[in-house]
Amino acid sequence: MSGRKKLVLAYSGGLDTSAMLHWLQAEKGYDIVCMTADIGQGEELSGLREKALGSGASDIHILDLREEFVRDYVFPAIQANAVYEGYYLLGTALARPVIARGLIDVANECGAVAIGHGATGKGNDQVRFELTAYALRPEIEVVAPWRTWPYKGRMDLIRYCREHNIQVDATAEKPYSMDRNLLHISYEGGVLEDPWYEPPEDMFRLTTSPLLAPDEPQSVEVEFKDGIPVAIDGERLGPADLLAKCNKIGGKHGIGRVDLVENRYVGIKSRGVYETPGGTLLFHAHRAIEQIVLDREVMALRDSLVPQFTRMIYNGYWYSPEFQHLLTFIRNTQKGVSGVARLRLYKGNCWITGRKARNSLYNPEYSTFEADSVYNQGDADGFIKLNALRLKLNTYRDRAMLANPTGEVMGEVAALKGYND
Repeated sequence: MSGRKKLVLAYSGGLDTSAMLHWLQAEKGYDIVCMTADIGQGEELSGLREKALGSGASDIHILDLREEFVRDYVFPAIQANAVYEGYYLLGTALARPVIARGLIDVANECGAVAIGHGATGKGNDQVRFELTAYALRPEIEVVAPWRTWPYKGRMDLIRYCREHNIQVDATAEKPYSMDRNLLHISYEGGVLEDPWYEPPEDMFRLTTSPLLAPDEPQSVEVEFKDGIPVAIDGERLGPADLLAKCNKIGGKHGIGRVDLVENRYVGIKSRGVYETPGGTLLFHAHRAIEQIVLDREVMALRDSLVPQFTRMIYNGYWYSPEFQHLLTFIRNTQKGVSGVARLRLYKGNCWITGRKARNSLYNPEYSTFEADSVYNQGDADGFIKLNALRLKLNTYRDRAMLANPTGEVMGEVAALKGYND
């Protein structure tokens, strides 16, 4: 192995990377070091070390990145209320920069000249992995077998693995792809490529079917500090444990299922089915706190930038300078977004039933419909007239132009004198 170039492969033990581990050694002559990021796949990590070493890898690094993933990637997205195309809470997109960072860390540690990944040439993940890798280590070589090898699809890989006695779980009968982490599970490909095809119920792992969810609703309270969730029902938890608990609570009630045809960065429309129970709870709870503590114009400015913030995450620009500046701004807006939100969960639905905060801007003395001594309703008269002035001037101008369509443009004074009623 000493004379062979070392490559760190992002390894899941699934169909694609199992075939790649063998192919990169046999066809390209690399000494393969596998890297697996534990970001909440659970039992999927079982037996990976034995499988990788048994398939010819010289080493495997299994990195526990669960806390880092939730703390440094998921929670900032919650602070921004980041949702792609109205539905997708970015479970896969948020995981890619932390995985790519792990790849570079292992490459630096073991002296590798290259990294490899199992993303296809049609998808977003190739961009996300590689933009992160080049940002962190510009001289790194990237090997993406899907863009160079002769195999055209997942059925080709199933045959390749059979020919070389590589054990994988994918079959011709169930070829769809699944990607899991602490924030979500995504499903795509295979039978799901038909956007009219209804996902089979036995596919879902995190959520109970809303049709079979409990008949009694459940209330849950989420506490935030500076826009970061810190406690569930009064129990303070670390980032990974808190999200895991939210997943369990939300999943029990069928919360967070999404079926979306989304626009990939490369220009292709793709159908994805997602389960994001905990993220959905946190999204609604966070908005509830912001409603009472965040200044109107600060919220409006932040919200105007969220679509761009979201697209940067989706497209893989987490480590770009523009995203890092925007991330700093988002975090600054969240100072003081602290309080408790109460949600009710019932058969796939999640809605806000209460919110409270010590630094709330909501003041019932001003908001009341009853008599008060702090607000002079007569002040609204001048406020409305000043805000209406530009609307009146537009109408005066339009009337003047309509009355004299072929003549000289009338002066302001003449127009207003003639049509000021």
